[in-house]
Amino acid sequence: MAGLDEVYAFKDALIVLGTAAVVAPIMPRLKVSPVLGYLAVGALLGPYGLGRLAERSRLLDWVTVTGERQIDFIGDLGIVFLLFFIGLELSLRRLLTMRRLVFGLGGLQIVLSTLVISLIALWLGQSPAASLVIGACLALSSTAIVMELLSGQRRMMSATGRTSFAILLAQDLAVVPLLLLIGALGGQEEGGSVWIGLATALGEAVLAVAVIAVVGRLVLRPLFRLAAGSENPEFFTAATLLVTVSSGVVAAFAGLSMALGAFIAGLLLAETEYRRAVEATIDPFRGLLLGVFFFSVGMHINFAIVWREPLLVAAGLVGMVLVKAAIAGPLCRLWGLSWARSAEIGLLLAPGGEFAFIGIGLATGFHLVGADVAAGTLAVVSLTMAFLPLIGIVGRHLSRRLEAVTQGTTQAVLPPEDHVRRVIVIGHGRVGQLVCGLLDEHAIPYLATDRDPALVERWRARGRPIYYGDASDPHYLRRCGLDEAAGVIVTLDTAVVDDVVRAVRARRPDVMIIARAHDARHARHLYTLDVTDTVPETIEASLQLAESALVGLGVPMGAVIASIHERREQIRNELQAAAGGSTSLTAQLRRARHDRAARKS
Repeated sequence: MAGLDEVYAFKDALIVLGTAAVVAPIMPRLKVSPVLGYLAVGALLGPYGLGRLAERSRLLDWVTVTGERQIDFIGDLGIVFLLFFIGLELSLRRLLTMRRLVFGLGGLQIVLSTLVISLIALWLGQSPAASLVIGACLALSSTAIVMELLSGQRRMMSATGRTSFAILLAQDLAVVPLLLLIGALGGQEEGGSVWIGLATALGEAVLAVAVIAVVGRLVLRPLFRLAAGSENPEFFTAATLLVTVSSGVVAAFAGLSMALGAFIAGLLLAETEYRRAVEATIDPFRGLLLGVFFFSVGMHINFAIVWREPLLVAAGLVGMVLVKAAIAGPLCRLWGLSWARSAEIGLLLAPGGEFAFIGIGLATGFHLVGADVAAGTLAVVSLTMAFLPLIGIVGRHLSRRLEAVTQGTTQAVLPPEDHVRRVIVIGHGRVGQLVCGLLDEHAIPYLATDRDPALVERWRARGRPIYYGDASDPHYLRRCGLDEAAGVIVTLDTAVVDDVVRAVRARRPDVMIIARAHDARHARHLYTLDVTDTVPETIEASLQLAESALVGLGVPMGAVIASIHERREQIRNELQAAAGGSTSLTAQLRRARHDRAARKS
C-alpha cells in the first residue's frame, strides 16, 4: 500500500499532464482554442466539478484534482513565463512604431473601460478599492484567445488584426501598473492613505526594477554568450530558466510579483542578439505551463454560482460584453477605422481575459475583494472567454453586414471611362496618401483605389479621385483605365500585392509597375513577378538614415545625393540579379517605351 500512496501523491500532476497531452492536439482539430479546453477540463475535474463527489467515490478521487496548492504553484509559474514572453516580444522600436495605436487607442480603451466598470461596481455596493480593482481587471481582454482566433483566420496583417494586437499589447503593458496598484491597495494599513501606499509601492518597484535592470545589463550577455559557446542546448535552456525565475524572485523580495520581474527580464533580453534563440527555447515550456495555468483557472470556476444565480450571471455576461464593445468600437472609429471593422474589434475585445484571474485572485488574497464577489466575477469572465469564438463569429457577420451597407454608396461611384492616360495608385493608406499628394503637387493625372469604404468616402469628400474596388480583379483594373495607364504604383503591404501585380502584368506586359516591398527578400520576390521596380522599406530607411548622417557630418549635399543614388542603384541591380534579371530600371523603362511605340505603329 505504501507504493500506492506514493503513486497517489503524483496523481494530480498526472491528471494535468494527461490533460495537456489530450487537449493540445485535439482542440485545434475541432477548431476550438486549447485555452477553452484547459478551462473546461479544469472546471470538470476541479473541486467545484466532479471533485465535489471525490469523497464518495474512490474512482472519482483518483481522476479529480484535490491538491490545489500544488497545481496553483505550477500555474503561477505559467503566469511568470507568460509575462516573460510578453516582455521578450516587445521592443522599444516596435512600441515607437505602433505608439499611436498602443498608447493612444489602447490606453484610452483601458482607462475608459476601467472607469465605467468601476462606477458600475461602486453603484452595486462595492468599496472604492474593490470597484477599482474589478474595473481594471475586467477592462482587459484575452490576448491568448483573440490572437489565436485571428491567427487561425490569417487576419493578423489586416486592419482588424493590427488594431486588435495594438490594443492587446497596451493591455499587456497595463498589467504591470495593475499589479502595483493591487499591491499598494492591499498593503496599506487600515485607514491609511491610498496615495501613500501607491508612493511606497512605486518606490519599491523603481528600486527593484533598477536592480534587475543593472544586474541584467551586466550579467545577461556574458551568461548567454557562455551558454551559447558551449554548443549544448541544455545549458542554454538552463540559462533561460535561471534568468526568468531569478528575476521573479528578486521582484518578489521587493514585495512585487514574480511576473513583474520576469516581464522586465524579457524586456532586457529583447534588446540582445539572443532573443530569437530564447523564444525558441522557452516556447514549449510556455505552452505547457500556460496550459496548467488555465487548468488551475478552470478549477476555481464555481458553477454552483451559475446554477444558483443564472439571471445575475447572464446579466453580468451580457452587460460586460455590451459595455466594453460600446467603448472600444467608437474609439476605433475615432482612430479612423470603418464602422464595420470597429464593431468587430469591439466585440472581439469585449470578453474578459486571463489577467482577470490573476488580478482578482491577488486582490482576494489581500481581502480587497470578497470571496463571493470574486467567485461570481470570475464565473462571468470565464463564460465570456468560453463564448469568445461565438462572439467573434457574430462580430465578423456584423462587420460584413455593415460593410455591405457602406459599400452600397461607395460602389455606386465607378471610375470614369474617359480613356485619359493616368497613373493608377493601388492602396490609399499612409504610403498611398503620400504618393497621391506628390502626384497632385506635380500635376500628374492619377486615379487611386482602395478596399476600405470609409477611407474612400472620407477622401472623396476632400476631392481626391479615389474609388472603391478590388484591384486584383482584371475587370475592375480595366474599368480603372489600365489599358491607357502611364504606370501602376502598388502601395499595399499585404499578400494581395502578388495578385495585383499578376493581374496587371497579365493585361499590360509593358506598363511600368512600382511596388512597395517590406525588405530585400520581398523585393526579390516581386522582381520575379516582373515588376519594373520595387522599394524595400527597410533598405530605403537605411539609405535615408545614412544620408542624414553624412550631411550632418559635413559631407557636401551633392556628393551625398550622388553616393546615395549610386548605392540605391547598386542594391537594385543586386536584387534584380538575385531574382533572375540583370537589366537596370532605366533600361527597363526604355524597353517598355520602345515596345509600346512599336505596338502603336
